Amino acid sequence: MIGIMAFAGIGLSPDSAGEFLFSLFAVISISLLLSWVLALTATPLLGHYFFKQGHEDAADAYGGLLFRAYGALLRISLKLRWLVVAGLISLTAVCFAAFGTVKQQFFPDANTPLFFVHYKLPQGTTIETTSAHLAVIEDWLAERQDVVEFTTFVGQGATRFMLTYDGQKPNPSYGHMIIRTADLLAIPPLQTDLEAFGQAQFPEGEFRTKRLVFGPGGGDPIQVRFSGPDPLVLRRLGEEAMRRLEAASPNILNTRQDWRERELVLTPRYATERAQTAGIAREDVADTLMFSTDGLQAGVFREQERLIPIVIRRPQDGPYNIMDQVVYSNTAQKFLPMEQMIDGVDVDLEDTLLHRRDRVPTLTVGADIPVDLTAATVFSEIQATIETMDLPAGYSMEWGGDHESSGDANESLGKQLPVTALIMVMISVFLFNAIRQPIIIWLLVPMSVNGVVIGLLGTGLPFTFTALLGLLSLSGMLIKNGIVLVEEIDLVRAEGKPLRDAIVEASVSRLRPVMLAAVTTILGMIPLLWDAFFVSMAVTIMGGLAFATVLTLVAAPVFYLIFFGRDEKRRLAAA
Repeated sequence: MIGIMAFAGIGLSPDSAGEFLFSLFAVISISLLLSWVLALTATPLLGHYFFKQGHEDAADAYGGLLFRAYGALLRISLKLRWLVVAGLISLTAVCFAAFGTVKQQFFPDANTPLFFVHYKLPQGTTIETTSAHLAVIEDWLAERQDVVEFTTFVGQGATRFMLTYDGQKPNPSYGHMIIRTADLLAIPPLQTDLEAFGQAQFPEGEFRTKRLVFGPGGGDPIQVRFSGPDPLVLRRLGEEAMRRLEAASPNILNTRQDWRERELVLTPRYATERAQTAGIAREDVADTLMFSTDGLQAGVFREQERLIPIVIRRPQDGPYNIMDQVVYSNTAQKFLPMEQMIDGVDVDLEDTLLHRRDRVPTLTVGADIPVDLTAATVFSEIQATIETMDLPAGYSMEWGGDHESSGDANESLGKQLPVTALIMVMISVFLFNAIRQPIIIWLLVPMSVNGVVIGLLGTGLPFTFTALLGLLSLSGMLIKNGIVLVEEIDLVRAEGKPLRDAIVEASVSRLRPVMLAAVTTILGMIPLLWDAFFVSMAVTIMGGLAFATVLTLVAAPVFYLIFFGRDEKRRLAAA
């Protein structure tokens, strides 16, 4: 139950990260409960058939070199217990300080050999132009030997085919490609070559590639949002933020804002008196202009289950003057010149791509980062320059991207941890029906960070959200080992042996099960070292468990002697 509670925080989290990782909690809970049932039934049955009555001297069971060496080390540690405690506290403090140098990452890139192309032309570009540009990219990809297959979408992104995919909304000036390679190693060089070709071939557009990411999020790694009532002020803040981001760090790539460019808009001024005298309404003028540009839908053609719109429009045979159009008047029963129905045409700049958040106009500035860096590393470089911006009254700024996603996930997880930790503490208290033994066991938990820091710094891996789960599960494993050790000391003491002798004898007898439990868990993590999603969690558990188990075999007996030393003195004095 303690092991299940260690994972329950993510299983009970209502955040998207909890939804993504709920299956991990479910599998671990089911397997642990099943293993408990098997331990109470199958294990005794197999012991009945396989274990035979022995006649060897039980005193020699722990007479091996390893047991004798451990016993000698333990006696020295008990004698120098306060020095050992000081060393353990110092080592743990140093590792906690070193934890700040470990790279931070929310979720890693996927191990599926897929990556995406995002191509964005200036707002207002026709879908035909976007399609023609992507056709050039397709021809380039078709000649590459490291490309297995690719799919192109013009005008919008693909249908959401997995939880982590962030599809783009319809936009004629946007193009999207999904590219599959033979293996993961082929992706970085292909991305570099493709970006160089795309940016050189189409400098008028924004051409960038992006890896498929495991876990929730999937958007821009760096995002900052500005909210307020005036679009012009939001655009000014967005441009200032883009300049600050680029100046603050060389690791900021492809800065952009989601409102994109303002478009030129032609607005005819409807001549109300002349048009109404001629029997022509605003809708008639609008339909004529629509017929000359995008076209009017005249009907629907049904092809099996498909409904295809029938659009009629003026032949696109070259430029034309809007004043040369004619509008049909039902009153006059003839066509009249457009020029008589309007008082000229205004040319304006207009925001045609607006976004709102909580019903408030919100402009988002996004940026990419180099593939060899994490979002947390780059965020620490640019956080101060954005947060020192002067915002007008009525306007607000908030962070998005990986910083927001990881913060939301950690906050949601943090709300569940007090409940699960309380249950774990209560279980350990009920197990011993005492307070001091659980305190001894829980004092071992912080030492798990020592091995985690050493493992992650030694391998160069970032501390991801899955590594956080590994750290939480590590606490359950250490508590289990501590229970095995402390309970045995209690049992040996109950036989009437002196405290120090009971501690040494019980610890030596528990050396094998504690070490085997740690070794089997570490060996079970080895296959995950080749998994992109769980490698950080595997290293966290392997390093933390290996280091903390060795410390546990020394720390738990020392803490036990400190907590129960006075009881032993009182017993001897009474005797």
